[in-house]
Amino acid sequence: MIGRIRDVVAGLRPGQPPRVHGMVVEVQPRRRVFLPITRVRGIEAGAVVFTGRLNVRRFEQRATEVLVIGQLLDLTVRVEEQPMIVYDLAMEEARPQEWAITKVAVVKRRRRDPRIVDWSEVSGFDTLQADQGAAGVIAAFESMRAADLAGALRDLPDKRRVEVAAALDDNRLADVLEELDPREQMDILGALPPERAADVLEEMGPDDAADFLQDLPEQQAARLLALMEPREAEPVRRLLTYDEDTAGGIMTSEPVILPPTATVAEALAHIRHRDLTPAVAAQVYVTRPPNETPTGTYLGMTHFQRLLREPPSTLLGASVDGSVDPIRPSLTLAETTAYLAYYNLVAVPVVDELGHLVGAVTVDDVLDHLLPAGWRESTEVDSGA
Repeated sequence: MIGRIRDVVAGLRPGQPPRVHGMVVEVQPRRRVFLPITRVRGIEAGAVVFTGRLNVRRFEQRATEVLVIGQLLDLTVRVEEQPMIVYDLAMEEARPQEWAITKVAVVKRRRRDPRIVDWSEVSGFDTLQADQGAAGVIAAFESMRAADLAGALRDLPDKRRVEVAAALDDNRLADVLEELDPREQMDILGALPPERAADVLEEMGPDDAADFLQDLPEQQAARLLALMEPREAEPVRRLLTYDEDTAGGIMTSEPVILPPTATVAEALAHIRHRDLTPAVAAQVYVTRPPNETPTGTYLGMTHFQRLLREPPSTLLGASVDGSVDPIRPSLTLAETTAYLAYYNLVAVPVVDELGHLVGAVTVDDVLDHLLPAGWRESTEVDSGA
């Protein structure tokens, strides 16, 4: 397997069905490239077979081209003078190595009974619409991981990107925004009403929300913070007090924290939570109450491998690893990176001068800040075709 088909590229032609130019293929790591339709030798259930080599230069859409899934789904068109919504499209091979979009499935605005018509029976594809829906696109992207959906949004035209992003629920949009660069985050959140933008920031991790707000003008950031729920805004405010390139500026303020009286079984139940990243779930931090940052006195940490070796009824206070010293929030990014590398750690606790746990720096936090700006778009891959 070389990659996954993410969209079809076609060219609109006056009075004729759009000619298919090729397909957008996603290859690792999350890079979208163009596969000419002339290279395709077979389309089967679950597979597209092609010949030759795949050019791994990043796909760039031309002004005369459209993305069939990304741009044509959810358009309002007219069939027999009745407004309808595009639900799906079909392409077929007109002659060897020449494909065209020939059929359109349409539905009425409040019904989901698709009606399939020929392309020639539909009008309105060439009309610019002020507010195109996004239900069909979201359904097509539903099974994608947040990082893959972020890549799909990145390839859409600006207007369509905002429409699709705005149609996602707050939690899904927050996950996707965490995978985008700051400029792309600003484009999307800036197009939302301030109240909706604040709701999405509440769903983001405090460290990601703080990173976003740091790039905004001070007045705009303060307004969004004021619109957030106080409980959600407080950890973000604390993170904003630290310099961006320090342990405090890159840490997460929501690691897994439990008291010493909790059992190994309870700890394992906490780290099984599906919303935790592997780096965050790799260790449990043990503190005196309160067990939310900033916590009571920090006692130590225990790694998930240690938890797997202990009887479920063992108290965490008896399985703390005291060999890992916490770091201070003022430690620089370079010093924090060196500390993680020297001791082969995936995360390190961050403790203030009073001995309270204020967060944890994970390997993915460090990588996000070490990689150059725009790395998500510029990552190169080798051809494997």
